[in-house]
Amino acid sequence: MAQRSDPAGLKLRLAAAQRLRAVLGGEHFSPLSAAELPDGRDRALANRLITTALRRHGQIDFMMRDLLDKGMPAKSGSFEAVLRLSLAQLVFLPDLGAHSALFLAVEAIKRDPKARHLSGLMNAVLRKAQGNSARYGLLEDRMLLPPELSNGWRAAYGAEAVQHFTDALVAGAPLDLTLRDDDAELIEALGAERLSGDTVRVESRDRPVDALPGYAEGRWWVQDVASAIPARLLRLPEESTVLDLCAAPGGKTAQLSKAGYKVTALDSDAVRLERLRSNMARLGYEPDVVEADAAHYAPQTLFDGILLDAPCSATGTFRRHPEVLWHRSANDIAGRVRLQRSLLSNALRSLKPGGTLIYCVCSLEAAEGEDQVQWALDALPELELSPVRADELPGLPGAVSAKGLVRTHPAMRPGESDGGMDGFFVARFTRKG
Repeated sequence: MAQRSDPAGLKLRLAAAQRLRAVLGGEHFSPLSAAELPDGRDRALANRLITTALRRHGQIDFMMRDLLDKGMPAKSGSFEAVLRLSLAQLVFLPDLGAHSALFLAVEAIKRDPKARHLSGLMNAVLRKAQGNSARYGLLEDRMLLPPELSNGWRAAYGAEAVQHFTDALVAGAPLDLTLRDDDAELIEALGAERLSGDTVRVESRDRPVDALPGYAEGRWWVQDVASAIPARLLRLPEESTVLDLCAAPGGKTAQLSKAGYKVTALDSDAVRLERLRSNMARLGYEPDVVEADAAHYAPQTLFDGILLDAPCSATGTFRRHPEVLWHRSANDIAGRVRLQRSLLSNALRSLKPGGTLIYCVCSLEAAEGEDQVQWALDALPELELSPVRADELPGLPGAVSAKGLVRTHPAMRPGESDGGMDGFFVARFTRKG
């Protein structure tokens, strides 16, 4: 905990280190909130430090190997997190100044009983890093991606696309919104540009999301342009019954409700369902919300359509969540593949003959996308592919394969935007009548 006599900037440094340490331990990154750091400028700076450390994780790994002759000290508390933040500032955020990086790093370590004995090492390592900052600033972009992912993506998408991936990782993601209604005045007030369908993009903003025009009135919700594709491909008559599996936090539920379907939103996570309910209340939609395990859910009445946004590696979301690049392993992805197959099998059992099933994942891995389609067609004979046509996704040339499968990735440009899009895979099936 920060003390009364703490120097300026230490409180935010401690908060940033605590959050980064949690992410390094495997937690999902979420920005520090106003409750955690009330001062907006402190909060913005702390989040900038964390995200820079995460985006530059691979390059910082190299620096730490170069700087720590004996490797990372064992049982060192917050040492690694503080060091990563400080290296991110020294090398990639020079506008923040080198002195504060060194001084605040040592002060932060002194506040940690498990790391304070390493304050001298921290000072020596950062002074050495300061002397090498020009060289470190020229580290190759290939270090930004884990080799196992990078090699697979080069084979799947090409070297040029992967270079765009690294650019997108460093730049981060713009803010995409799905509009409840087509409203030119609202788009202008947001400073947004139209992308495709009812999606608009805010490239830059000077306030939190919940302070943007139209938020309180429920006139839009946050949703990447790629994430908005699956629900649009359902193509059912109004009043059709639709099951949204793994629905929280509710972006696709809102789309389905807007389309006029009778929606059942299902998720197994009670906390995430509360967020979904809150989002639906703000937007004015009233789906039937069910807390249940999607792998075992057995509805009394079958559905006309099902949207399964399956749990996955989430590698396609690295612009927003760079930590996924370093948290995923082959075994981790294999486990998700097994879960996805279980969910697909049960989704089929909940679908009417002649009904439509949309399967999607925010993953760049063929094992969770194209390979799953082939598995489903072989293992679930009642399913047949309902190919997506290229004209169903205007403005996204190349997103639809010859087989009618949808594949987006961060090197694709939606509309005229340079901001890219998430990696998504979408397949549409029909249950044979």
